[in-house]
Amino acid sequence: MWDQLRVDHGREFYMCLYMQEMLSRHRHNLSRSPYLQTTSKRNLRVERLWTEVNNRVNYPLKQPLVHLLDQEVINMEDNITKFCISNLTCQLSQIGLGRVVQSWNGHRIPDMYKQELGSSLTWASDFDTDPFSCEDRCHAEQDFAENYPDISLLFYHVVNNDYTPFQDALLNLMNVTQRHV
Repeated sequence: MWDQLRVDHGREFYMCLYMQEMLSRHRHNLSRSPYLQTTSKRNLRVERLWTEVNNRVNYPLKQPLVHLLDQEVINMEDNITKFCISNLTCQLSQIGLGRVVQSWNGHRIPDMYKQELGSSLTWASDFDTDPFSCEDRCHAEQDFAENYPDISLLFYHVVNNDYTPFQDALLNLMNVTQRHV
């Protein structure tokens, strides 16, 4: 517990700010506010890591999606399209982020947190609601897996500037979802 936490104006510190506020009465120096948001004076290691995550995971996945949108192949007003994009892109992002974390040689704090408290700070959010019933989901997942048994290959292609397999998989997922919903 810190008497005061200093952060910049980025959103990645919301959980820290929340906890500082919740536990503020336990601080030693109550004359200071529990946190102070200021302009970052220098990039710390964690800020450099966000840049690396964006460059190695987020931007490579975003480019083929923007291309499909620009070519009017996908309609972002359609709920099934939004769900499928969210679903597949989140899975590929997890693969990519796992690779980035491995390359950093991992940090022990999340494991320690989970071991000690029995939970994690992960917040899962879907871009749109799940359109499936339980049985329909199983059939759709089987159909998709027949054509794409190893989705990590999709991420491999994307980060090597070959967007077609990811785009084809996304269109296939949208077709499979339409059939089973």
